[in-house]
Amino acid sequence: MRNPRDVITSGYHFWKMVKIIREPESFEEYSGWFLQGNVLYGSWFDHVHNWLQMKGKENFLVILYEELQQDIQATVETLSHFLGKKLSPEELNAVLKNVSFKTTKDNKMSNCSLSPDIFMDQIKGFMRKGITGDWKSHFTVAQSEAFDKIYQEKMAGLAQDLFPWE
Repeated sequence: MRNPRDVITSGYHFWKMVKIIREPESFEEYSGWFLQGNVLYGSWFDHVHNWLQMKGKENFLVILYEELQQDIQATVETLSHFLGKKLSPEELNAVLKNVSFKTTKDNKMSNCSLSPDIFMDQIKGFMRKGITGDWKSHFTVAQSEAFDKIYQEKMAGLAQDLFPWE
């Protein structure tokens, strides 16, 4: 799960890169699409709300993108433990090397550089920054306040400690 503001920001840049879908005229237009659930994968709010109803079940684990950014090794170890797999130091190092943003961005099997130019604008690149908090350079104060209102409405009923982002 990822901060929805960063999901909006990432989605905006993705939609601008993919040639086979309507490009948003502005960040504000795309943000509106997202808030209404009119994006490629539907409503983030519905998706996350439905999955979080599984919280507490033994076969359900929530990993936050922000946790990955803060301590990728601890997150990999948590996932390994959840799956019942003890990683050797060599295996852990291999996972850590191969899940880094840089490695993923450079990997032609994951960076979409093998996609034909008729589908994607390769100059813009599929993977941009891989950071958290980039939404702060895109949202205006008014957009942030509008987002907060919709977020509170749509995520009502869920424990707020599930969401560590600001």
